[in-house]
Amino acid sequence: MTSIALPRAATLFERNYLVHRRMWIIIFSGFFEPLFYLFSMGIGLGHFVGKVPGPGGGVISYASFIAPALLATAAMNGAIYDATSVFWKMKYARLYDAVLATPVGAGDVAVGETAWALFRGLLYGVAFLGTVAALGLVHSVWALLALPSALLVGFAFAGTGVAASTFMRSWQDFEFLNLVQLPMFLFSATFYPLSVYPHWLQLVVRCTPLYNAISLVRGLMLGSVGWYQLLNVGYLALMGAIGITIAGRRVQKLLLK
Repeated sequence: MTSIALPRAATLFERNYLVHRRMWIIIFSGFFEPLFYLFSMGIGLGHFVGKVPGPGGGVISYASFIAPALLATAAMNGAIYDATSVFWKMKYARLYDAVLATPVGAGDVAVGETAWALFRGLLYGVAFLGTVAALGLVHSVWALLALPSALLVGFAFAGTGVAASTFMRSWQDFEFLNLVQLPMFLFSATFYPLSVYPHWLQLVVRCTPLYNAISLVRGLMLGSVGWYQLLNVGYLALMGAIGITIAGRRVQKLLLK
């Protein structure tokens, strides 16, 4: 992969900012999905569910249980939504053909687009954390680390999302992405504890990226912090690093062939 310069990669970030600065409602569109889940499931259904066991062994409201999971989901959505736009820019808009006529290289394209997708995921995380804090669903000062954690979640899914986009052949291929994303959202201990699954399925769920994101954010927001969060951090950091490496190589191969 060709050398990468952060100032050159930053020009792609700036370009995306200039395109979206008058369309911020589009930027925040994916934020509302987990927010609606919070109000419908956490507050609406939570009225009937009552108290549930928390990760530290105490009992908490159902809304407090799912709020951290939805924060991690918001960061994931923000990163993936923008990362997958690379497919359109590359195949239909031919944006990068023009970009490569400048000093910006293929590796810079991968880093710049990943950085923008990461930024969008962080925006979702900030907005959602502010909302749950206003609702009284934050139970620990460790929640201050939820924003850096949302940034890490965004990095993991942004790098992977950009890499996945380079393998897409048509819009129909994005159905495979939905086929992965939706089950992860439903079964990564988002709405109920991992203990409800049989042991073999628990092992499978523990290996999924969204579960590690939820475990990290939930532990911080509920004050149940231990060594396991370090595993979550390592998993997400490695996932993002692998994703952005693959993305850089794939973008270079596709644009310079």
